Amino acid sequence: MNLLPKTEDNKPIYQQIVDHVKKLITTGEMGIGSKLPSIRHLARELEVSSITTKRAYEELERENFITTVPSKGSFVAERDLDQVKEEYLKKIEILLRKIMLLSEFCGLTEGELAMMFHLLRVKDGKAL
Repeated sequence: MNLLPKTEDNKPIYQQIVDHVKKLITTGEMGIGSKLPSIRHLARELEVSSITTKRAYEELERENFITTVPSKGSFVAERDLDQVKEEYLKKIEILLRKIMLLSEFCGLTEGELAMMFHLLRVKDGKAL
């Protein structure tokens, strides 16, 4: 299991870990009950402080993506993936509304926005 975050990302390392683990869980790459590396092991692997990985695990636990069992470790929690996806769709809708307002302010057309989206996907290697 590779929990290495992107190093070129501007987000804090703990947030990169959180985002990456969430992606692995929501895509099914990490199934319910899958064991995560220990906080110390992951910190050594990523060459970051244990505080950083602990913060990531605490965030994942707070959002009910993982559960931690004392003396056993951290595991992917049982969650309704449809509910998780619904939560993400709500966040996307909020962000899209903000993008619409900003694009109207800048005078961008839908076509220009679509082109920006396409160029970002190509840049990130996710072109359709």
